Amino acid sequence: MNSHHHGRKAGWGIVLVAVTTLLAACGQNSSAPVAADDPVTITFLSYTYGQTNPLGKGIEKLINDFQTANPKITVKPQSVPTADALTKLQSEVVAGNPPDVAQIGWSKVAQASQTLPLRSLEEVAGTDEWNKHMAGFVPSVLKATPVAGAKKPVAMPFMMATPVVFYNADLFTAAGLDPAQPPKTMAQLKQAAQAIKDKTEAQGVYVSAVDPGKSDYLTQSLVNSAGGALVSSSGEVTVDSAPVITALSTIQDLTKSGVQPAVDFASAQSAFNSGKLGMLVTTGGGLLTLDAAAKGKFALQVAPLPAFDNLPARPTFSGSGLTVVAKDAAKAKAAWKFVQYMTNDESFKLIASQMGYLPLRTAAESSADPRLGSAVKQMADLVPYTAFPGKQSNQGVVILQDDAVEPIVLRGADPTATLRAAAAKIRGLN
Repeated sequence: MNSHHHGRKAGWGIVLVAVTTLLAACGQNSSAPVAADDPVTITFLSYTYGQTNPLGKGIEKLINDFQTANPKITVKPQSVPTADALTKLQSEVVAGNPPDVAQIGWSKVAQASQTLPLRSLEEVAGTDEWNKHMAGFVPSVLKATPVAGAKKPVAMPFMMATPVVFYNADLFTAAGLDPAQPPKTMAQLKQAAQAIKDKTEAQGVYVSAVDPGKSDYLTQSLVNSAGGALVSSSGEVTVDSAPVITALSTIQDLTKSGVQPAVDFASAQSAFNSGKLGMLVTTGGGLLTLDAAAKGKFALQVAPLPAFDNLPARPTFSGSGLTVVAKDAAKAKAAWKFVQYMTNDESFKLIASQMGYLPLRTAAESSADPRLGSAVKQMADLVPYTAFPGKQSNQGVVILQDDAVEPIVLRGADPTATLRAAAAKIRGLN
């Protein structure tokens, strides 16, 4: 696992010490109202707010509940598409009008921490209050989420999920497969997909490595599980190494063999929702949205990410952290109260039960949908998200996804040559 820990220095050490020395109960006072003389308004840049699904409804409820508990703080949410969150934040910082709190995807946090004025959450909160709040988090989550290159904690773990296999149990039965025995390996995934394609009118499988949010969390999860990494333990870009070639060649083979449609994620999700695709490998955070679409049509089931041969599956996570950019002292204080509330025990119970994301605090673990039980168990072995080195790490992700993953997985490009070209471009960024 060393290859996933480069650049993760002592910035979070105090958090990990706090986890072992403070009682989890200390984290439960985090929804106390703010003692403030004057009303204050803070802005919140969010890619989840405004979505017309359980995620959007859930975050709207969290914001409303916070304002009820803290009547002197008004939160003005700003909706932004997932892929544009970092760009929007950058442009608002340059314009001198940054949001006070910003939700940033983990694939973009490392670059944001090195190029934008993100506040140290511990400094904004005060060390005692910070330690009390962080003590309630699942320890493995804290070990997995320090931001590469950041000397201080700048992103609070918020909405996180690992990749899973969503599958249509009715199509499994129709294809002669046992819905109680979902595929455990990539080879079994292909076999099951072939059976569904041969014996039903549906497509077999779609592995959403080509992510619409321009994240490489699933690419990384596949590469990790194939025994590799995108970045070595010494910080070298290893995008063109043998395990990366193996991982993407395996997913390409699904397309070439005809069991995976060569379409974008939206088309694949639409096919799955209408019962015309047997399996969809994507973030577990999609559970409630997919569940709503499946109701009355087919039985939706969930299985862990399949392994490569005899190697253990080693998924990393998708999702986001909450960052504070507020410059004004009163706004910064209110921003911390907001971040603290959005990540307290009760909020994570709602995030787990009504939004389908992982319960990152110990007190919320029993709130998750039972079908995500395997994903909750996998939290104990959560693999840190790996960022490319330098101040253009997100550009590296975009190059990897657009110049390599998409052409290899969906368009039959030669994996070795394509990854070699992408690796050279990523190395040339800094």
